[in-house]
Amino acid sequence: MNTFYTFISSIVLFGYWLLIAAITLRILIKRRGVPSAMAWLLVIYIFPLVGIIAYLSFGELNLGKARALRAKALWPLTTNALNQSKDARQLFFPPHSAVAAPLFQLCELRQGIGAMKAHQLELLTTNEQTLKRLIRDIQQARHDIKMVFYIWQVGGWVDDIAEALMAAARRGVNCRLMLDSAGSRAFFRSQYPAMMLNAGIHLVEALKVNVLRMFFRRMDLRQHRKIVLIDNYIVYTGSMNMVDTSHHTKKKNKVGPWVDLMARMEGSIATAIGMVYACDWQMETSKHILPEFSRHNIDLKEHDKTAGPLQVIASGPGFPEDIIHQALLTAVYSAREQLIMTTPYFVPSEDLLHAICTASQRGVEVIIILPYRSNSMIVSWASRAFFADLLKAKVKIYQFQGGMLHSKSVLVDKQLSLIGTVNLDMRSLWLNFEITVAIDDRDFGENLASLQNDYVKNSVLLEKDQWEKRSVWQSIIERLFYFFSPLL
Repeated sequence: MNTFYTFISSIVLFGYWLLIAAITLRILIKRRGVPSAMAWLLVIYIFPLVGIIAYLSFGELNLGKARALRAKALWPLTTNALNQSKDARQLFFPPHSAVAAPLFQLCELRQGIGAMKAHQLELLTTNEQTLKRLIRDIQQARHDIKMVFYIWQVGGWVDDIAEALMAAARRGVNCRLMLDSAGSRAFFRSQYPAMMLNAGIHLVEALKVNVLRMFFRRMDLRQHRKIVLIDNYIVYTGSMNMVDTSHHTKKKNKVGPWVDLMARMEGSIATAIGMVYACDWQMETSKHILPEFSRHNIDLKEHDKTAGPLQVIASGPGFPEDIIHQALLTAVYSAREQLIMTTPYFVPSEDLLHAICTASQRGVEVIIILPYRSNSMIVSWASRAFFADLLKAKVKIYQFQGGMLHSKSVLVDKQLSLIGTVNLDMRSLWLNFEITVAIDDRDFGENLASLQNDYVKNSVLLEKDQWEKRSVWQSIIERLFYFFSPLL
């Protein structure tokens, strides 16, 4: 009997070490970044069983076999259809500034589509302003409304959005709504899904969270885009989830009201964003909805006012790999006078950190605006591990005290603006479905600069001398979370 137990124990131990060796080999051959690979290997070796389960669940960009096959083919087919259209030439609009040209060239070559026109461009700076504007546009919609959000939270003005959307569906407007399963969990437990379906809205729960699927698809891979498309002509995107912050802000909320921005655009840019939405919809439902070109986008004379050019940058499985990370690097290296970045979460790659510090060291005024209090303790501590390098390079770090700064923006020389859903962390740069719009427009850049200046006025500047006086235990915690930063 003892021989039998010894034999079984040996087999189990051998199988365990074989599994460790197999995962180690898989991590090495995946050619991921060295910091990320080392972090995963140490987690697996220090916490073997937990580490193995964590890696199998979250270690690789696994979309699921069926979705992965659809994703691989969708974007090339979509861009080819656009470029081969007889109307394509009338939709594109080349960049007109030197600072934007490298970024736009990168995106055109990697994504297969050029810059697009916008005939109206508006920066929406408050939650209430955006929701009221959106209700009016939904009420005036005639043919088609498409939406995708990470979070849809019932209450306040958002209920008015839902009512306007259901009324549009009842009068014959084709309404499609896609919401992330994890981010909108409370919504899917409310009465609104049934009400919307009864009204004729096509509602999809994207990337459903299910424990049984965790070994077949990454559960932390999320649909993080925020998009509204109306009649393939009006488009909204930015950092704001479908939440009425004034309704949900409570006195006990330690981070305060969430502060967001959105861009409202009209013109052929809607066609490019519609292509992204079509790919997401087909990936999730297997149904093909490639948008037709709006006549508003095509039947325009040369003297008509344009506010572009604009370039859509989309990331996630099925889209050009590493594209948003490359776009950010290109934008930072293009800066000659000033670079301003706002983000709620700052856990950059080594390449991005190096680019930001290098920009400051070559004479560019670099300003990073972060929330003073964050809703994520882990990311907040990890962010602080980068402050020493930034301050040493004379980067100005402002900590916003007017609430939870959730705006995601980059402004280069007050000319090139990047607005969208991308946080400056590993999850946004390499994992989630994200979207950013690059805008080569001086007027819009000056409006964004004015908003960022308002953020600065409500912030405190982090002084290098003050930062160096922090306690030893704080430094230790920062380094501990820095170790895990490639996994965040």
